[in-house]
Amino acid sequence: MDPQTKIEVEAAAFRRLKHHLMELRPDVQNIDLMNLSGFCRNCLSRWYQEAANENSISMTKDEARETFYGMPFVQWKAEYQTEANPTAQETFVKNHK
Repeated sequence: MDPQTKIEVEAAAFRRLKHHLMELRPDVQNIDLMNLSGFCRNCLSRWYQEAANENSISMTKDEARETFYGMPFVQWKAEYQTEANPTAQETFVKNHK
C-alpha cells in the first residue's frame, strides 16, 4: 500500500469509528469505554486537538469534543450520560490509579 492510500484508509477507519460512537452508539458510556479499552471519546477528542495544534491549527477543547460527540459536550452529557454503576466506578479507579 502506498503512503497516500494508507493515510486515506486510516482516515476512513477513523471516520467510521467517530460515526459509530456519535451516531450508532451514543448510549455507550465513556467510563465503560475507558474500562474496556483504556480510552474514550474525551481521549479521542484530546488526541484530535493535539494533532490539529501540532499542524498549526488552533482548536479548543470544546471544539475537539464536539467532533466526537456530534454536539456540545454539555448537551451530550444531558442527553446520554448516565450515572456509572458502582462496579464500573471501582474498575475505573483500579485501572487508572
